[in-house]
Amino acid sequence: MQVSLAELLKAFGIGAAAVTLGVEWVDWLARRLSLRRGARGPLKEVLFFPSPSACVEHLYAPAGALSCSCPLPHGVDTPFARLLGHLLSAGATLDLCVFSFSNASLSRAVLLLHSRGVAVRVITDREYMTIVGSQIGTLRRAGICVRHELSNAVHMHHKFVLVDGKKLLTGSLNWTVTAVQSNKENVLVTEDPDLVGPYQEEFCRLWEASDPTSQNQSDCHQGTAGSQ
Repeated sequence: MQVSLAELLKAFGIGAAAVTLGVEWVDWLARRLSLRRGARGPLKEVLFFPSPSACVEHLYAPAGALSCSCPLPHGVDTPFARLLGHLLSAGATLDLCVFSFSNASLSRAVLLLHSRGVAVRVITDREYMTIVGSQIGTLRRAGICVRHELSNAVHMHHKFVLVDGKKLLTGSLNWTVTAVQSNKENVLVTEDPDLVGPYQEEFCRLWEASDPTSQNQSDCHQGTAGSQ
């Protein structure tokens, strides 16, 4: 059977078109899969404040959520509720670096984690830890490790949290009622290792620099040093 040149060229053209379409389809599929992987990638969330008032009792005690009879709205997903949820997800460690801490609801969350066996460490400001309403004394009395910068000339003005060494919460938000309920504030939540890592290093540096014994022999990553 003889095949003319025109038929051969036509067949070759169809084959080339099929290959081109196949390559384009594979490229499209790869891009779709890449987008889907991105959607399941490191957590990235932004919370803006002030937060509407709502009941958050279910976050502290899920089993008793239905029994809460407070007048606040229930079942509302507010920025503050999401912040609490991220904090209470800690299963091993919680490293907190915060300038001002007077919010009793956030203090309750930290105390609850401590009672569950989570290793909690707190670095705060030397001056603001003693203001009226500060929760730092409550944390210390519960046996939670607390340190402050040793210099009188500077403020420890950070506001960030590391949850299990894998999740970072950072932004402008001080842990006060005014910041949560009234101020224009923000909190970034991420599990991106490229962002979490430097904050871990900064916490470790500050923890050792704030050691009142000046021996710097504590293991930064154990979170088991005694209360200071």
